Amino acid sequence: MYINVVGLSHKTAPIEVREKLSFSEHTIQDVLSELASLKEILEAVIVSTCNRTEIYALTSELEKGQKAITNFLASKCDLSSDKLCKYLYFHQGPHAVHHLFRVASSLDSMVVGEAQILGQIKAAYIFAENAETTDIIFHRLFRQAFTVGKRVRSETAIGESAVSISYAAVELAKKVFDNFDRTTVMILGAGKMSELTAKHLLSQGVHSVLVSNRTYERAVKLAKLFKGEAVKFDDRLERMVSADIIITSTAAPHFVVTKEDIAKVMHKRRNKPIFIIDISVPRDVDPAVNDLYNVFLYDIDDLQTVVEANKEERRKEAERSEFIIEEEIKTFTSWLSALEVTPTISDLKKKAELIKLEELEKTIAKLSDLSEDQKEEVKALATVILNRFLHEPIISLKELTKQKDGYVRVESLRYLFGLDKEKNTK
Repeated sequence: MYINVVGLSHKTAPIEVREKLSFSEHTIQDVLSELASLKEILEAVIVSTCNRTEIYALTSELEKGQKAITNFLASKCDLSSDKLCKYLYFHQGPHAVHHLFRVASSLDSMVVGEAQILGQIKAAYIFAENAETTDIIFHRLFRQAFTVGKRVRSETAIGESAVSISYAAVELAKKVFDNFDRTTVMILGAGKMSELTAKHLLSQGVHSVLVSNRTYERAVKLAKLFKGEAVKFDDRLERMVSADIIITSTAAPHFVVTKEDIAKVMHKRRNKPIFIIDISVPRDVDPAVNDLYNVFLYDIDDLQTVVEANKEERRKEAERSEFIIEEEIKTFTSWLSALEVTPTISDLKKKAELIKLEELEKTIAKLSDLSEDQKEEVKALATVILNRFLHEPIISLKELTKQKDGYVRVESLRYLFGLDKEKNTK
């Protein structure tokens, strides 16, 4: 048996290829059942997200299994197997296990440290369970993957620092405000980045939202999204007095907020702190406002600096995560090797015993002059030779349970001794 991964991701395939092999939750169980009906497939799980489609399969043979999976994927899109192969990656054995554990830990994600992928893998596993395409090995494998993902998030800080502009803005705001439950956010402009930043702030418990835009109708539409209040653009400075956090992204060719504007606002606020996030290029806010007491202005470059610093921190945490992954790989492969070793030792003994009996029968038939005692001595000698011959292989087999690639070596031994030939011909 061989654990395989065949897949494509944002690293290997453009969106126009990935979308051809994206399976929805409404179709995935039928796709799984079709995949599992292939004679080479023993167990299967399909992970399908916007950034990757991967087939995890336990196959009876390595090359035939990978070819069957490739052809299956090709049948689901308008590409030939040869063309599709340019976008695919293939992992098997411990490398397949390592890949799954990295994916579950978000180390293979577009944004390292993102939290969604572990939930997506859990959902994929549940779909496979419901489709009855998993058994003992994948039950253990995927549960171990969940353990890896949880350990990486709890034992490292891989998911703690912001790696997007909108999250970075929230991270900086937390340095000014202890909590957001009494804060008011004002959005100037209806840009996508402003909307995302406001969403993140709302998720942190922001009390209320004001939205102002040159086109009042767009302000009303965005305000409804946040259950906030629309403000006419000409009234923005007057309402800014009640805002603790201002997010601005108007795409205006000139400053829409000057130092004098904020000075007046701060006077009316009695110098209560105000946090301004200027995401616009060119900038909406005169950088001179930073000279004012208790005014904290950050522009897109400031936010990008935070993001880059945090990405570096996540890279360091990713290195720590690899040690956790290696520990869990050893745990899984030791279990899998032990699962394979016991029946392999039994099959090896049975085959050796069968050969011994066949050869003894032929030999004793030729030596008709032997007495019964002599025949028994010949049989005893054959048994001693057989046991001596099997001793070292059996000891080595038991030792394989402690090795990372042990079950792969067990499979090699089964192949060398032809232990699966009889099963395949029955």
